[in-house]
Amino acid sequence: MQSTETPPDGHAEVRIVAASPEVARRVAEVLRRCFAATEQRSYPAGAEGGTRLVLTVDTTRAAEPARSWLETSQSAEDGRRGK
Repeated sequence: MQSTETPPDGHAEVRIVAASPEVARRVAEVLRRCFAATEQRSYPAGAEGGTRLVLTVDTTRAAEPARSWLETSQSAEDGRRGK
């Protein structure tokens, strides 16, 4: 089940595919420490097994270290636009 809707401005939909639900949850937990996020949704990844986990992160409410990274990347992007 894939969404065709684009997330609101400042948000990103993240899909994690892993061999086990535990591995997918661990990655999602790291993202939640950096960004505000919606409740995760998980699905079977395919006929071979595995898990696909989907969540939406809010990059406008970033915590450290994501905030520092976002500010740095935005400054670099602004510099490229100015040329």
